[in-house]
Amino acid sequence: MSNQESFEQLNDLNNMRYDVLREIGNIGAGNATTALSQLINSRVDMTVPKVDLLNFQELADVVGSAEDIVVGILFNLSGDIQGMMMFMMEYTAAHHLVNCLTGKEKENMEAFTEFDLSALKEIGNIISGAYLSALSTLINLNIKESIPYMSVDMAGAVLSVPAIAFGELGDKALLIQSEFNQTDKSVSGFFILIPTEESYGKIMSSLGVQVI
Repeated sequence: MSNQESFEQLNDLNNMRYDVLREIGNIGAGNATTALSQLINSRVDMTVPKVDLLNFQELADVVGSAEDIVVGILFNLSGDIQGMMMFMMEYTAAHHLVNCLTGKEKENMEAFTEFDLSALKEIGNIISGAYLSALSTLINLNIKESIPYMSVDMAGAVLSVPAIAFGELGDKALLIQSEFNQTDKSVSGFFILIPTEESYGKIMSSLGVQVI
């Protein structure tokens, strides 16, 4: 086989891999749209502008400045797929969704109450569950998530927990950026999946994609 043919095969496999990851993002977004619309009793459209496999430094650069205040909701994964996942939102985006859910003025940016934080956990549960359901359905493997751990802090601090786990679990993070669109507002969130190396291989193998 010539070098050109090898290069073309490698590109084909990489393209197939990213097509699969985009499909996970799109199905998850569809699931989350329905669930979130029902939760806040308002129409929500969701798009997936970015799906990528990144190392941790690239991941930190994509989600914004280390000093930005964000809400991070972290889960440990068990079952057929092991690792960690996090759903992260900008502070203003989190406020917007909570305000919709609790009936507060949309411009309200006061400190989160205990009730607000509970509502945020529920939102994170629903959105993360939608993506996990999409992934589980596509790969036909069982995935269980732990109770959520939530933090409201600077992005650098929130990402420090998965950063430590990143080196222990593997060297790949799946990033799905989601945009939630309502009539008068658009907010962004990030779904971050960090599977173990073994679990990443299981995901790709289940989908018939060779891991490069």
